[in-house]
Amino acid sequence: MFYSKLHFYLASALLAFALSSTAQTNAPPKSSNRDFIVAVVDSVPITNHEVVLRVPLLREQLKQQGRLAPEGEALLKATLDRLVVEKALLQHAKETGITVEDDAVDQAEQRLAAQSQLSVDGLHKKVKAEGSSAERLRQNLREQLILQRLTDRNVPGRIKISDIEIDQAVRQRQNASIDTNPDMELGHILVAVPEKASPAEIAALQSKAQTALNHLKRGDDLGRVAKEFSNAAERDTGGLMGLRPANRYPSLFVDATKSLSEGEITLVRSGAGFHVLKLITKRASSILTVTQTHPRHILLRPGGQLSQTAARAQLAEYKRQIEAGKADFAKLARAHSQDASGPDGGDLGWVSLGMFVPEFEEVMNKLQIGQIADPVVSRFGVHLIQVLERRDAPISERELRDLARNGLRDKKFDETYQLWAQEVRGRAYVEYRDAPQ
Repeated sequence: MFYSKLHFYLASALLAFALSSTAQTNAPPKSSNRDFIVAVVDSVPITNHEVVLRVPLLREQLKQQGRLAPEGEALLKATLDRLVVEKALLQHAKETGITVEDDAVDQAEQRLAAQSQLSVDGLHKKVKAEGSSAERLRQNLREQLILQRLTDRNVPGRIKISDIEIDQAVRQRQNASIDTNPDMELGHILVAVPEKASPAEIAALQSKAQTALNHLKRGDDLGRVAKEFSNAAERDTGGLMGLRPANRYPSLFVDATKSLSEGEITLVRSGAGFHVLKLITKRASSILTVTQTHPRHILLRPGGQLSQTAARAQLAEYKRQIEAGKADFAKLARAHSQDASGPDGGDLGWVSLGMFVPEFEEVMNKLQIGQIADPVVSRFGVHLIQVLERRDAPISERELRDLARNGLRDKKFDETYQLWAQEVRGRAYVEYRDAPQ
């Protein structure tokens, strides 16, 4: 289940392409219904029909990237250019001996069916009704898996990250911590309010707190004012609460002092009484953190007598029983999960971003604490996922540099892929014929 974000760069487009490229478009060529060859790449033809079928996918991809799709002939040309690169890459994969086994195609087909909320048979019927075939669908899946493997073999090694770039990324993250979880020290004076205080008593105590506030505003020593007015434990330590990360202060105090500059003072009320707060120090935290999630899951692996549809139905029933209070998640995991975590009740421990396959992690990250997701299909099987806890965990300097390096690699991956793909395309023989219509 553990996953590197660099791997399977094309996975996000794989299933969408495989399905869309099997379907008949509602916009056939305007000038003629006959098909014709628009280009040849290393003796492999590209037909007008292929271009027209791919147009909706390119438009959707550009939309997801926040880019405006061209129209008319320009869109057809852009689609043809992408197909030319793809054919060149597939030919390069063939020359270098990259193949995909049938089991991998089976799994991709199952994921596509689950994504479409269909059984595999239902998916085959759908593509047949749209004018294609199960054979063509599987061929599309095989080609995209080949492209994934080719990319994984050739692109990561081309990405170069310098120490200077990592240093800069680390500094940016450290500077950002001043807005997320800074180190703070507050001066604190508490004027306590008894639980059953009368309105008159509360007013008198509020006036006392206001007097303490005024003393500090005119420059009186915090320690002296704390000794005179405060009921807090800090009155004997000069009113200082100590330098600590913001998330170790009460959220009321953090919110009340958020807009203050160092040396400024404010007054807030809580259930305990009136708090006079002075911002002593606020700076980027020397301890950086990363958000971690504590999930558990039940994994069923389709095969033999258990179909993917049956596995999803079984896990959906487990979810219903758990949410109704009729079953315990950990007991079900120990009894039925086919993952190594089963004996531990499905517990996966504390995990950081990027440790699981994306189809699992995407769902996990959207869950609230205690929430159980609907069954999720990944390349490993079908999962029932629950999030138990989340936390901000401290990270070492080495871990921080590793995070920075991985982030830079992710940012450079697309650019590196495009340059490499154009190199492969430049070595291919390409002959353009009639323009697509």
